[in-house]
Amino acid sequence: MAPYLETVKSFADVSVTDAGVDTLAFLEAAEGLVGLFDLLGSAAFSVVQNDLKGNIAKVRARYDAAPNVSGTLEILVENEKMEKKRTATEGLLWLLRGLSFTCKALQNSQANKTEELAAAFTKSYEGTLKKFHNFVVKGIFAVAMKACPYRADFYKKLAADPSGGPPATQEKLDENLNRWLAALDAIVTRVETFYEKGGYGKGF
Repeated sequence: MAPYLETVKSFADVSVTDAGVDTLAFLEAAEGLVGLFDLLGSAAFSVVQNDLKGNIAKVRARYDAAPNVSGTLEILVENEKMEKKRTATEGLLWLLRGLSFTCKALQNSQANKTEELAAAFTKSYEGTLKKFHNFVVKGIFAVAMKACPYRADFYKKLAADPSGGPPATQEKLDENLNRWLAALDAIVTRVETFYEKGGYGKGF
């Protein structure tokens, strides 16, 4: 084994070409992000994890059903637009929102080394997901934010090798995490722009 970020696919390794973002590589990296919430160690985040998992499953189901027209996220969405139910298009839209929330929270944390995670996640929630949620869901997320572990404990888990090997140095951890987050941010921005230009999010 190795520290967490070295055991999952990095968004920095997801192929992005003129045709778009590689679907399978993106889903694999997104699954790695879901596992990150296990390190936060709170059942309160299960609502976030379950939402991400459910939306990953919707996109994967579309890929499995029509792999020839789902090689990239953009091609998948473009080809599903003719159908009555655009399950994967809606799932990907919500997946992007959830990924953006997580990305911005960790970027906040990286930029403000003295700030606790609860503050970083709350700030991110207010700028990303909050506007899409009703009163009940906002309450659930408020509880989750308060349940964030101490910053030092989370980063210690992120650096640790579960098999007992040496932990990653702070420099190595920062390098991997910043690279991972920058690539995720770029992918989310790219695909969200694609949705806006094509009007693919209408009705969701």
